[in-house]
Amino acid sequence: MEMTPILILAAGQSRRMRGRDKLMEKIGGVAQLRRHAEFALQTSQPVYITLPSLTHARAACLNGLDVTVVPVPDAAEGMGTSLRAGITALPPFDAVLITLADLVEIDAADFQRLLDARARDQEALIWRGSTDDGIPGHPVLFDQALRAEFATLSGDVGASAILKAQADRVRYVPLPGHHAICDLDTPEDWAAWRKAHE
Repeated sequence: MEMTPILILAAGQSRRMRGRDKLMEKIGGVAQLRRHAEFALQTSQPVYITLPSLTHARAACLNGLDVTVVPVPDAAEGMGTSLRAGITALPPFDAVLITLADLVEIDAADFQRLLDARARDQEALIWRGSTDDGIPGHPVLFDQALRAEFATLSGDVGASAILKAQADRVRYVPLPGHHAICDLDTPEDWAAWRKAHE
């Protein structure tokens, strides 16, 4: 089996939650971060999770899971910094699937859709989750040929420069509904989503 680690970005500061941590919000009694990690583990691929530190409060919700935590002490600088640290920590891989820990509607089947898309179309370098009507989102699968590009990332830019540079090698992978774009950043977002889904 090819090595395609799943890298969960979970080192952000949850600034818009006014003191609450969106990754520790419970869905069905399970913290969102743990829930996302459990779905990732169902693919049987190794799972890596960036956190601000090994002792961060979020780490406790991962107890008992076979995941590797990657500390990012300078995570406050932005997503680019977390991406660089996360990719640097990975062993050699064929591709890497990068996901945001706050994507509350992503499930194991969505992760598998991305992995399967690469198996079907190896002419591309990037396979990106999208809504079923074509709005690009996450997760995003990157071929190992792009690994070196992550070493230059910094600040809060994320991987947008890599996506732009490789635009002709990107394939969109439709995920159900709004799975690819549904993140909840405020208490009001959470309340509305729960009202609709729980």
